[in-house]
Amino acid sequence: MDPATSLWIVAPAAGAAIGWATNALAVRMLFRPHQPRRVLGLTFQGLIARRQEDLAASIGSVVGEHLLDARDLARALEGADLEGLVDEALASGLEPKLAELRRLPLVGGFLTDERVADLRSSLARGLVDGGQLERLLERGLDQGLDVGELVASRVRAFPVARLEELVLQVARRELRSIEAWGAVLGALVGVAQAALLSLL
Repeated sequence: MDPATSLWIVAPAAGAAIGWATNALAVRMLFRPHQPRRVLGLTFQGLIARRQEDLAASIGSVVGEHLLDARDLARALEGADLEGLVDEALASGLEPKLAELRRLPLVGGFLTDERVADLRSSLARGLVDGGQLERLLERGLDQGLDVGELVASRVRAFPVARLEELVLQVARRELRSIEAWGAVLGALVGVAQAALLSLL
């Protein structure tokens, strides 16, 4: 094979190989290495792993300020059986005190299981139907729950290896296409080089 022909084969093939390899390496370096590694005095760590703290703060800020707040959480609870949940909470919270009161001679006779259950049910219904529970939840969530910080702390604690798995599950095809486009562009650069060398 003459040198001119081999140039048109070797240059695009080499360009494709280099383009694919560099893009594949760039995709891997989004996550790997998970822990900092020192090589020849330089420290290497995957972009996501290195910037996990900043990523967590940014995601927490977006979720807490724009996507979800305490009122959204309170509204989401509307679909739950709040009356049943309140009734259960009252049952477990009142039981120790009721046991004490039932031991009293005059009071104990009036605290039958039916009366206590009816009282509990009325209290739970009153809290839920009157909207008191929702307002209480909203105030409690407003005062004590920082949605953004909660999300940020969960992202900070999330293992990078697991994050990598999740991203690959969702975007594997797109990441492969980035690698393929590297090969295509590399091959085109190789063709351009062959053309330029042929003209010279």
